[in-house]
Formats: sequence, C-alpha cells, structure tokens
Amino acid sequence: MWNNEELTFHIARHTFATTVTLSNGVPIETVSKMLGHIDIRTTQHYAKLLDNRISKDMENLIAKLETY
Repeated sequence: MWNNEELTFHIARHTFATTVTLSNGVPIETVSKMLGHIDIRTTQHYAKLLDNRISKDMENLIAKLETY
C-alpha cells in the first residue's frame, strides 16, 4: 500500500479532501470552500466517490424517506 513517494503538498491536500473530509460526509461545497476553490469543478477533481460512501448515502436517504 505505501510506497517510497515523497510526501508533497499536493498529496497531503488530496488526502485531506478525499479521506478526511469527503469520505466522512463533509459536503463537497464545504470542502471546496475550505480548499479555497472558486469553481466546484476544481474540487470535483479531488472527489473520489467510494462504493461504500454511495451505499451509506443511499441508506441515509432511505431512512429519511421512511419517516414521511
């Protein structure tokens, strides 16, 4: 999993955007603001949707819809 690549600002920023924020439910709009992006399409470059995240989002949606 780990290789001998040098840790760069870009790698750290990408890890923050994907692993720390997006995969923990922080909305992409919020991440975009935190990263200082003017255009959300720039943030979408960092966004890496994982299958388990999509599944979790769908479970949350189903739970919300069941309350109506």
